Amino acid sequence: MGLQSTLRALADPTRREILNMLKGGAMSAGDIVEKFPISGAAVSRHLSVLKDADLIRDRREGKFIFYELNASVLEEIILWIKDLGGNDND
Repeated sequence: MGLQSTLRALADPTRREILNMLKGGAMSAGDIVEKFPISGAAVSRHLSVLKDADLIRDRREGKFIFYELNASVLEEIILWIKDLGGNDND
């Protein structure tokens, strides 16, 4: 994982929407697919990009795969972006 892959993952509006959906908790791949007017294969690719960027995690339960946010990576990104803004006290 690197910053480049993270920013690439965040650049796509579909992937950002998936992250927003996962704020409410883990979701199955099927539930995520149902929310988009694109193919299941396309959603699967978006999930793969998010997973490769370490923004989400997956776990298998029987025949289902559930995805959830990786909050620690998101917190690191937020802190980094805040640091880019500099210190207001300078």
